[in-house]
Parts: sequence; C-alpha cells; structure tokens
Amino acid sequence: MRQTLLTRRHALLGGVSALLSTTVAHAGPLASAQKPFGLGVASGDPSADGFVIWTRIAPDPLAPDGLGGLTAPATVKWCVYHDAALTKPALSGEVTTHPDTAHSVHVEVAGLRPDRFYWYRFEAMGVQSPAGRARTLPLENASPAALKLVFASCSHYEKGYFSAYRHMAAENPDFVLFLGDYIYEYSYKDTSKLVRQHERKDEVTDLAGYRNRYALYHMDADLQTLHASTSCLMTWDDHEVQNDYGGFLSQYMKDDSGMVARRMAAYQAYYENMPLRRSSRLIGTRLDLYKGYRFGALAEINMLDGRQYRSAAACPVGDSRRGHVVDDSCLDRLDPKRSMLGFTQEAWLFDRFRKSRATWNILGQDLLATSLLQSGKDKDKNPIVGHWTDGWDGYPATRDRLIKAMQGTKLKNPVMLGGDIHSYWATELKADFRDPESRTIASEFVCTSVTADMPAYKAFADMLPQNPHVKYFNSRTNGYVAVEVTPKRLMSRFMAISDRTDLNATVSTEIAFAVEAGNATVNAIA
Repeated sequence: MRQTLLTRRHALLGGVSALLSTTVAHAGPLASAQKPFGLGVASGDPSADGFVIWTRIAPDPLAPDGLGGLTAPATVKWCVYHDAALTKPALSGEVTTHPDTAHSVHVEVAGLRPDRFYWYRFEAMGVQSPAGRARTLPLENASPAALKLVFASCSHYEKGYFSAYRHMAAENPDFVLFLGDYIYEYSYKDTSKLVRQHERKDEVTDLAGYRNRYALYHMDADLQTLHASTSCLMTWDDHEVQNDYGGFLSQYMKDDSGMVARRMAAYQAYYENMPLRRSSRLIGTRLDLYKGYRFGALAEINMLDGRQYRSAAACPVGDSRRGHVVDDSCLDRLDPKRSMLGFTQEAWLFDRFRKSRATWNILGQDLLATSLLQSGKDKDKNPIVGHWTDGWDGYPATRDRLIKAMQGTKLKNPVMLGGDIHSYWATELKADFRDPESRTIASEFVCTSVTADMPAYKAFADMLPQNPHVKYFNSRTNGYVAVEVTPKRLMSRFMAISDRTDLNATVSTEIAFAVEAGNATVNAIA
C-alpha cells in the first residue's frame, strides 16, 4: 500500500523511473529520507514575539497504523537561532512526543523580537532536522512599509508535481497562506484511470488514513521547501475531510452515523500535521481555526473557517448531494437564520472590523465569495440560471451581513482572498449585486489550484456577461497568487505554472491587478 501511494503520481506523470532518478536537493516528488525527519519542518501561527515550530517524528512515515513507525514516546530537542548559519542561539528546549498525537511537535516559541526572521532546527534519535525559517509579526503600533504574501489551495498529489510551492518559496514572501484543500482525502483505485475524476476512490475515512495522507504530502520536497522558508497562516476547505461536506453532514446530506467520527479523525490529523498552537487542538468535536493577525498599522488578516460551522445546504435536489445549482424558487437559500460561518464566528469577525485601525483588511478564506449567477439544470434536467449552494451563493444572508458590516464599521480597504474553485478570479463585491452600478465595497482575488483538475473554461466564460462584477476569470492554468501590500496600494499577481505534470515546470505572470487605497475597484495592470 505504501509503495502504491508513492508511485501513483508517477504512473500518471511519467513512470516510476522519474521517482528514482530525481535530484531532491532543490525540488522533486520526494524529499530526501532524513530519518526521523522525513516529513520536514514548518512554522506558523505567528505573533509579535514568536510563532509555532512544527515537525513530526516519523522514521517510517507511511506505516499502516499512521504512527510513523513509533509506538513509544520520543524526546525532541529544539533550538531557535538569530542567524541562518545556526551559530547564535536565541531560545532552546526539549519536548516529549506521544503516539496519541502521532509524535507531532508543536513548540510555541515566545520572547523573540518583532518583525524579523529567525531560524530553527530539531534533534531526535541522534539526528538533526533540516533547518527552517520563521517570522514574527510587527508590533501593533508599527508602520511596515510593505507586506509580501503568497497564497494557494487545492493541491492534489496524484494530479501533478507541487512545482507551485517551489516557486512560491522563491518569491521570498513574509508569509504564506494556505486556503484549503491542503490534501485530498482520496487517491485512485486504478492508475490507468487517474485522469478520470469519476473513477476515483480509495477514500480515507479513519485517523490512520488521514495521518498517512498528510505524511505523503509532507514527503514532497517542494512542499518541504515552502514550509521551511517562512511561516504560514492556514485554513481548510472540504477535502481535508470529505468533498462538499459541511458541519456534521456529508456531501450526500444524510444522517450518517459515521460522519461525526470521520470529521473528528480528519480534524485531529489536521492539527497533528500543521503548525498550530495547542489552543487549536481538537476539543470534543470542534477545532477552533479562525483567527486574526495584525501587521502593525499596515494590514490585518482574518483567517476564516467556512466549513465547520455552516448550516445545512439549501434545497438539496436529486440524490441529495450537496453543491447543486438551484434557481430562485429555493427560498431556503435566503433564510437569514442560516450562516456559512456560524453566528459566533460572524460576531467575532464583525467585532474585529469595529476595532481595526489597519489600512488594509484582508480576509483569508476557502471559497469564491462574489455572487455568481450560473447555468445549470433543475431536478428535471431543465436548463436554469441559478446559484451554487456549496459556496457563498448558498448563504447569501451571510454575505449580505458581511458586506453591511464592512460598510457599517467603515472598514478600510477590505480584500477577500479565496480558493477552492480551481481557477483564477478577480472580482468586486457590490453593495447590491443586482445593480451593476452599485458601490463596490471590497475587492476579491481567488487562486487557481496547485495541481487539481480545472473546470471547463467555456462553461464559466459563458456566465460572465451575467456577472459584470467579475473582472477576470481563467481556468486553464495551475499556480498561485502573490500579493504585495503597501500603504497606498495592494498588488496581486496571478502566477501560472507551465505544466503541472512537469517536475521542472516554470512560472510566469499571467496577469496582475492593483487596488488603490480608498478605492475598491480592481484594475488590471498591463
């Protein structure tokens, strides 16, 4: 099973020989086996005086029980350094890992200086880990001149190499944002049918399966390069658990007695495999992930959770599978008692709006937020123009409350960042989407997938005349988005990978946009 997981990608992308001949010093499908640190290192969840540094002790990363080849506790030393040469220690300590958290390490480092890079390394079983680099936040009263971000979503292991991650690291960003579908919960039963989406499964449903899915991804050298280069902010979408799930309901909208246990297993594995603080660990059936970060007076980033707390999807049709297009006869979709974020998260977010003094207010979340009238079919397969119920269009009351809160609090320069839809989007969020002349309240940029299949271009392109607030769409390339924020302007570059099936894929700027402070209009840059 372990060898099958490792070679399926290469059966699709050129054969097992590619795996055996790859030089992994800089890039490749598998990182070098540096036991017990074969899953690399990472940092995230930063503060002005620290961050979390992460690793997972796994001498046998894909052991069938999901424990990485260990059953007993293990001692891990860690050290944070002032310099890249690792000669000037700043802080150090020792922790013990345990099987009940898959021997993951989450060190909450504090007491460092604000707004600067640090370096770190672990040691266990007589072996030193690769070095990583992490960054602290500026002080709240600081005035940074610029903030560089990169963000991505939807990395499906079998669909291509993670070249986008290597190029994201080369941008030398201050922080990286992971906006969901960090893993895909399924593999494939038959490698001869890898490119046929409906022929999938080998879907994981238990804790060992989710742990090993993360281990497989963490063994990728390009992902390790990105994680080791800088700190991350993170949220999830659906594939960290199951396609199109929401709350405690599966994608099929059934009362599945196994769904609660499956969600808990998936959430536990997410915590174990990401650089999260202990306050974000699984408690009962809940894992608190949404959080805000302040980058001095320049920007605030609020990372949202659009899956865990949502109300059930509106007007399920057909086989009750989530995510259908529904027409305006679906009045349940409009019910103000429904929420995509949950009312507790909404209240938290709107309170942050009221308190924000930042020039830019960025929302990192998992989906396309703008209203999008779509073409589809009703339950009798008659053509309709309607709304996609799995995203923000399935919860328009939540979006209306969000936009009104931005207006009511006079929030400065709100910008939505998203993923999930496997395509690039630049849009404007309107006070009233029914009126094209309505005031633009926020701008939005959505990244395409790292490797996951893109939707048909024409199907979406044909919808654009009905959606004039969409300023750009493309579903023909994979890649990521790079953002640079200054007091006067936010620049967003859509970075396209030449070929997801090419280990040595290049990158180029597909298009760039600017948003000027004080004006939410999205402007393409030649």
